[in-house]
Formats: sequence, C-alpha cells, structure tokens
Amino acid sequence: MNTKPFELYESEVRSYCRHFPAVFARAKDCFIFDEDGKRYIDFFCGAGALNYGHNNEYIKKDVLEYLEGDGLMHALDLYTVPKRRFISTFEEKVLKPRGLDYRIQFTGPTGTNANEAALKLARKVTGRTNVFAMMGAFHGMTLGSLAITTDQSHRKGSGVPLTNATFIPAPYMYPELDTIAYMRDLLEDDHSGAEKPAALFVETLQAEGGINVMSSEWLRAAYDLCREYGILFVVDDIQVGCCRTGEFFSFERAGIQPDIVTMSKSIGGYGFPLALVLIKPEYDIWAPAEHNGTFRGNQLAFVAANAGLEYMLDNKIEEHVREMETVAHDFIAREILPLDARLTARGRGLIWGIDCSKIPAEGFSGRVLDRCFGKDLIIESCGRKGSVVKIMPPLVIEKDILLKGLEIVRDSIAEELKTL
Repeated sequence: MNTKPFELYESEVRSYCRHFPAVFARAKDCFIFDEDGKRYIDFFCGAGALNYGHNNEYIKKDVLEYLEGDGLMHALDLYTVPKRRFISTFEEKVLKPRGLDYRIQFTGPTGTNANEAALKLARKVTGRTNVFAMMGAFHGMTLGSLAITTDQSHRKGSGVPLTNATFIPAPYMYPELDTIAYMRDLLEDDHSGAEKPAALFVETLQAEGGINVMSSEWLRAAYDLCREYGILFVVDDIQVGCCRTGEFFSFERAGIQPDIVTMSKSIGGYGFPLALVLIKPEYDIWAPAEHNGTFRGNQLAFVAANAGLEYMLDNKIEEHVREMETVAHDFIAREILPLDARLTARGRGLIWGIDCSKIPAEGFSGRVLDRCFGKDLIIESCGRKGSVVKIMPPLVIEKDILLKGLEIVRDSIAEELKTL
C-alpha cells in the first residue's frame, strides 16, 4: 500500500494512522475495508462518532435525497428546514418523553466547541471563573476545554498556562476518600486555596480516561452538592451519549437533570460534524452572536442527525445495546479475565475496557492492539499510559460479530501474555 504521500506531506501530529498501517477505502455497518479489499471488524467506531454503523442505509437515504434535491448546504444560524426538523424530533421524541426541558445551542462542529461554549456560559451565568473537573477527564483540545482535561501529553501541547480549573480526585481513584466531602471542604475551608467554581464538569463514564464509571449514587450526590452551593452541573456526553451506555443520555440512570449537557460525535448521525449544548431555559442568557462560528449547524448533519434519531427509536437501539452489554460482560468475565489475575475490566452498554496496567511490561496493551490489527480487528487503547484496551463497536453490531471481535481480543492478550 502506498503511504508515502502521508509520510512525506502530512503533519507529524497524525495519530491513529500510526497504529493501523493500511489505507482504507470503504466501510459498511461494523466493517472497514482497505484499498486491497481486506475486511476489518471495527471496535473503534470513529472514536464514538459512528454509533449507528458505517453508511447506515436508513440515514444514507435521507442524505442522498437532500443532496440530489440541491438542499441548502451552508446557512450559519439561519432558520432552515433541516434544522427545524431536527429540533422538533429531538425535543418531541427524545427530550420530552424523558421529562427534560432544554434549549438547544448549536456551536462549531466538534465536541470541544460545545465544551468551550458551556464553559463560557457557566462563567457568564455565575460570574465566577474557576471550574471543578475530575482527574482522568478529557473534554477537548482547544484551550478552555484543555484546561479541564488532565492528560499531561495533551496539556503540554498548549504552549500557554492552563488555568481556572481545580481538579478533583475521581471517586474510583481512592476508594477510601469521600470525594463529595472533599469538594465540600474545598468550598467551606477558608484555607483550601480553591475558588468557588462556576461549574462542575463531569463525564458519567470517563472514556479516554480509561473506561471509568461514576456510580449513580456519586452522580446524585455531586448533583445535590452543586444545587446546594449554586454551582452549575455540566455533563459532557460527547462520547458516551447517544445510547452508548444503554440509555440515550448517560446520566439517565442517576435520575438527574444536569444544568448543561454537551453532545457531539454520534449526534451527527452519519459521522457528519455536529455539536450542541443543551441548556436549562433559565440559564440561556446569551446575547445574540455572543458565541458563534461559521460552521455552527451543518445542514447535511441536521438531515443525518434527524434520520439517526428516527433510526434509533424505530430500531430500539437502547434495548439492543443493553442486550449486547450482557454478551460483552459475560464473555469478558468468562474468557478474558481468567487469562491473568492482574487483568480487570470496566464498562457499561457497549463501551468496555480491559485494564492491563498491572501487567509489569511496558507497552503491553499497545502490542495487544498490534496483534488485534494483525487479526483484522481495529481497536484502540485509553487511560493512564494507554494501558486500557478499549472495546467500542458500533451500537448496531450483531451478537456473532461482537463475539468474533471479542475472541480476537482474547487471543491477542493470551498470545502477548505468553511472551512475558
């Protein structure tokens, strides 16, 4: 395969391609094909942007019809037919049945754009600049979002001080530490050194941080703490929303209603760029154009997003994810964890992590990924030092394909263990 143009002319910043030495040409459902026609099972899912699979037929039909009809492609924030249709579907079929009342803000097309807007709005609402965020968090790569992201390698790329954030130990890090009491102490102790924050930013399941699940009890307690102190509770649902955890919103299991929710990735329906911020009406205090962007509200993404919501509802994707969750959980417990007592696993829905951090071999998980790729499975890692093998297939995956992918993960880990 000819990769010379990439290696000669593309920036050194490229990342994922370094792990998968192939040139890809097409994709369908849960499979990606390289230019030689070789088929790979996809456990990467566009980093969470392709929940409904590659080239979903239901969504593609609406996209092609819109293109063939010379539909408006760029409109800034003008009123358009695709945006009206998406808003109506989202409000009437997703939010209202869940008892949720949110205004929708369309930002620039990526997740970090949504988080930047949420940060600005929280500060505008409260008049405060500091933000509480969790250790292990990933919220984006632009400066505001990066300031509340903890990965050291990402932060080093900023080139400037990253400020106005206080990081809270995530509850899974120190089981003996009551992190809710810790935050209360930061707020009450006049020697804590922490400024009262505008918001607490939370991922209910830290994906890039290592597939770490925040318990429903902890989420409720954190939400109540924010209510008590007048702090906005913000949920970043960019990667684990859109049914990834078995519910459309990952926070539903906790029975809470965040003040602000950010979404991107699979809300675009087909892999199209789209990002939005859900805002409780009382906090929607933006002045016109106070936060904007040339590509806020991609019209083709609105078409695909609306079709994606219809597909999700008509095909009971939440229910399917919960069924596949049992398949994944049982296979991991029965076939993978017994390979070595030092392996652990975490996850919900169709996002799971095999934690290899206790295997005393540098680069172990990376070599597992290489073995998986050699067996025609595309899969990535996450967490501290990339030590967690991240299982994240399209949500439409069928049982036999899911099991085939999991078997490749099992065999790859087993083979790598034999080399130690």
